[in-house]
Amino acid sequence: MAETMSAWVVAEPGPMETGPLRRVRLPVPRPGPGEVLVEVEVCAVCRTDLHLAEGDLAPRRPATVPGHEIVGRVVAHGPGEGRLAIGTRVGVPWLRWTCGECRYCVRGAENLCPNSRYTGWDADGGYAEYTTAMEDYVYELPDDVPAERLAPLLCAGIIGYRALSRAELPSGGRLGIYGYGASAHLVAQVAVEQGATVHVLTRSARARELALELGAASACDAYDAPPEPLDAAILFAPVGDLVPVALSALDRGGTLAVAGIHLTDVPPLNYQDHLFYERGVRSVTANTRNDGHQFLSFATLQPLSVATTPYPFDEADRALGDLAADRVNGAAVLHVGAEPRI
Repeated sequence: MAETMSAWVVAEPGPMETGPLRRVRLPVPRPGPGEVLVEVEVCAVCRTDLHLAEGDLAPRRPATVPGHEIVGRVVAHGPGEGRLAIGTRVGVPWLRWTCGECRYCVRGAENLCPNSRYTGWDADGGYAEYTTAMEDYVYELPDDVPAERLAPLLCAGIIGYRALSRAELPSGGRLGIYGYGASAHLVAQVAVEQGATVHVLTRSARARELALELGAASACDAYDAPPEPLDAAILFAPVGDLVPVALSALDRGGTLAVAGIHLTDVPPLNYQDHLFYERGVRSVTANTRNDGHQFLSFATLQPLSVATTPYPFDEADRALGDLAADRVNGAAVLHVGAEPRI
C-alpha cells in the first residue's frame, strides 16, 4: 500500500467560483481502535459537502476532506480484531460516531447525540483514495450492485427516508416534495411504492421531467400551488422562502418536514394562513443507524432507480460547482478507484 494518497480538501471556504477545494497529497490514514481503513471506490456528492465548501456549514477542522456517501472495501483494521473481513465492501455514511451513553442515545435517538461526529466534517471523508471509519457505523453492501448506484443511498437515501418518517404521511396520502435532487428523487420512489400520491415542486425543468418519469403524479415550479391539498410535505431545497409556501399547500393536520442541515432565513409566518388547523413543521437532524438499516433493506427488496451523473476524481471541484448551479440531475458521483462511465 502506498504511503501517500491523492485527496481534495476544503482549503478556504467560499463561493465555488473562488475555488475552495484544493487537490493535495496526504499520508494514507492509519485506522485507530475500532476503526477500519477503507479503499474508496466511489463517493457521491452531497449538498452538505457544498455547504461545507462554501462556508454555510462552519468547518470543524482545517483542510477537511469532504464526502460522506462512500463505497469502498476494508483493507485494514485498527488495533485488535475487527468484525469485518478484509475485502468486505462497505458503505461509509454521514454519521461517524455517537457516545452511546447520553439520554438521546439511550432512548434510541442517537442522531441527537450532542457528542456525535460526522464523516467529512469532524473527520476526513471520501474525496480521497482512502478513508477511515468506525467499524460499528459502516454498512455492509452487496458485491453485485454497481458502486455508483449504491453511493447515493448512504445519505441522500437514508436522510430522505427519515424525512418521510418525520413528515408522518398517512397511508395513501398526498405528499409534496419541494426540490428534486439526489435525496428527493429516491424518497419519492419510496413514497410511490408505499401507495402515496406524490407532487413534485422544483424550479428545474429537467428535474420535473425526471420526477414524472419516476412516478410523480404532477411536477411544477417550486412556488406554484400543487393540484390538490397535501397531507404532508418535505422541503429538500435549502430555501427558507419555501417554508410558508409549503405550509400554505398543506391540508388540515398536515406536516412539513425540513430535510436539510442548512436553510436560508425563513420569512415571517402568519398563524392563520400557515399554522392554524394543526399544520406542523418538523426539522430532520441526521439519522440513526437503524434508519440506515431499514432503508437499505427496503432498497434491496424494492430496487430504486438511482439517477446519477458520474465525474472523474480529478473533477471533484467541477462536480460541486455543477451542484451549486443546479446542473446535476439526480446525484453526482465521484469515481475515485474506478473509471466513470461518461
